[in-house]
Amino acid sequence: MSKYKKKIVYVGLSADILHEGHINILKTAHHLGDVTVGLLTDQAIASYKKIPHLSYKQREIVLKNMKFVKKVIPQDTLDYRPNLNQVKPHYVVHGDDWKTGIQKKTRAQVIKVLKKWKGRLIEPKYTKNISSTQIKQNILKVGTSPDKRKSKLRRIMEAKEVVRILESHSALTGLIVEDLRVIKDQKYLEFDGMWSSSLTDSALRGKPDNQSVDYSTRILGLNEILEVTTKPIIFDADNGGRLEHLPYMIKSLERSGVSAVIIEDKIGLKKNSLFKNQDGAKQDTIKSFCQKIIKAKDTKISDDFLIIARIESFILGKSLDDAMKRAEAYSKAGADAILIHSKDNTPSKVFAFAKKFTKSKYFKPMVAVPSSYSKTYEKDLIKNGFKIIIYANHMMRASYPAMLDVAKSILINKRSFNAEKKISSIKEIINLIK
Repeated sequence: MSKYKKKIVYVGLSADILHEGHINILKTAHHLGDVTVGLLTDQAIASYKKIPHLSYKQREIVLKNMKFVKKVIPQDTLDYRPNLNQVKPHYVVHGDDWKTGIQKKTRAQVIKVLKKWKGRLIEPKYTKNISSTQIKQNILKVGTSPDKRKSKLRRIMEAKEVVRILESHSALTGLIVEDLRVIKDQKYLEFDGMWSSSLTDSALRGKPDNQSVDYSTRILGLNEILEVTTKPIIFDADNGGRLEHLPYMIKSLERSGVSAVIIEDKIGLKKNSLFKNQDGAKQDTIKSFCQKIIKAKDTKISDDFLIIARIESFILGKSLDDAMKRAEAYSKAGADAILIHSKDNTPSKVFAFAKKFTKSKYFKPMVAVPSSYSKTYEKDLIKNGFKIIIYANHMMRASYPAMLDVAKSILINKRSFNAEKKISSIKEIINLIK
């Protein structure tokens, strides 16, 4: 074995939850030479599955203290080639499970680049009946802590090109957001979190969207979603209420594990921003709204809890200059991100704002809610610098026509059989509840 000691061996790992399969890989690599682990960053992992439970730093500490590992370096993409060209290992060791599936292409790239210096790919047999993904799923059945959930949004923002948020108004819709995964063009797609909307919370209770449903009631409903999910939640706080009451809401949301709150710069009785007629709606003064941001920032305990300022200038027919002036002021006051809102059916005003704001020294991550300009593709929002996209009311809007259609079918046909092909089976619903 001594003749191998000076050989360089490269192992790419996520190492979120170490198990006997990982130990087998590292043992095999250690027998071949000095092991360099390319530890996949959150960004690399997010390109093909959920971001890891543990942060990069936490995973790095564990690996650095293992006797089989000589060195740990970051691997910033799923593509091994940049690190392999740097390290030039004699061997790469990986389980044989990547011969098929989403990593098949990566394996072919590794084999090709190793040929440059006559390196070899060693593939120990995959350890059956165990996987990090399955272990994590079992852990998540128990739940997550508020602090773990709260920190996820910031981590996802750092790891992903864009953060996709979908409205959730019940525990059932929360489970859909939690579990839905799609692979398209060898890319792993999912919603990264949930939007707790004042509009859908009001509609669910048959009340107008004018803050008729108070925060206490909404947070009670929110807790039902929190009980059965682990993904980040962004809370729609309308205008945040009175300055004196704002700290109590912030404390309650942060304590529950909510990741961010969005506060809009309107005042008075709420009128939904997507209504064409905004007569009577008023915008807060910059000074007054900045006081709300400062109060919210001073109240929160964790840096992971984000305060997002929502600008209503375009909704109220005001200028781009007004929106920019507010964005820079809110940013200086401490807002962690800026949501620029519009009810136009094109994103032209939103993109004009983005073009100017991305050049500002007070730039903060931008949030888009493309409800009215729904023809706009995510790629165009990303190109214009948006980091978070909120699909703000679609689950509620989807449920109403479906329920109405089924109710009509039962009335007309005087039985439920005709509606069965339009709805989920009882078995499917039961299996959704784990």
